[in-house]
Amino acid sequence: MKEPFIHTKDLCYSYSDENGLKQPVLRGITLDIAKGEYVAILGHNGSGKSTLAKLLNMILEPDSGELWVAGQDLTSPELTEDDFYALRRQVGMVFQNPDNQLVATIVEDDVAFGPENLGVPPAQIRARVDAALATVGMTAYARHEPHRLSGGQKQRVAIAGILAMEPNCIILDEATAMLDPLGRREVIETVEALNREKGITVLSITHYMNEAARADRVIVIDDGVVIMDGTPREVFADPARLLAAGLDVPQCTSLVHALRAEGVALAGDPVTVEECADLICRALEVM
Repeated sequence: MKEPFIHTKDLCYSYSDENGLKQPVLRGITLDIAKGEYVAILGHNGSGKSTLAKLLNMILEPDSGELWVAGQDLTSPELTEDDFYALRRQVGMVFQNPDNQLVATIVEDDVAFGPENLGVPPAQIRARVDAALATVGMTAYARHEPHRLSGGQKQRVAIAGILAMEPNCIILDEATAMLDPLGRREVIETVEALNREKGITVLSITHYMNEAARADRVIVIDDGVVIMDGTPREVFADPARLLAAGLDVPQCTSLVHALRAEGVALAGDPVTVEECADLICRALEVM
């Protein structure tokens, strides 16, 4: 088995409340994520999924347990500040509100911000900015003002800024939550292309089941522990467990289970609208 790109074992983290008391958020997360995987992470508000993302991006340090990224032990006392900067370049993070991530008044300047702070030579920065904007389909907007862009376009610029730093992994922390359906589709299709064409590892924290259904793998976190881990088809085949964890289920999954409860014979567990439609059409043919 190949060495995982991300490895955690019994990873724990607690926040301190206003009285200084420790409140556990992660209670022993054990995961292996391979390079090039596209993983969706689900969990209700307060389940610990965003805290996990911040640990993987080294924004937070764990209380205990193992945490490895790109073959490096992030809990090692021998790590220097330079090591942390180098490792943060491996894992880029896109947050929920696109307006909070854009720092410049021109799109191409915003994309250049990260490489500039990393000390990349100017000639390389120009090439990286051009390549990143082309990758996310925003070349035509290079000289535009970010505040005039749509929400989906802003998130694509934020992703371009991450790409310009040449990471091996991108974490989306509810990155589509504030977008309209068109903006969500733009961002997800961009991320899927990065995963498919460039082999970038993607961790997508989301509440949208239709987005999770497009991933290679779905991980469900509840009360700081992993309770489900499998393909979308495997995870969504157990809607009762998802509902017990405070989550929705994909509409197509809910529809198929409701039809079965009414006596309609449907074989299989669809995870996309297209699969659901095909399943129902085939059932109608034999009725």
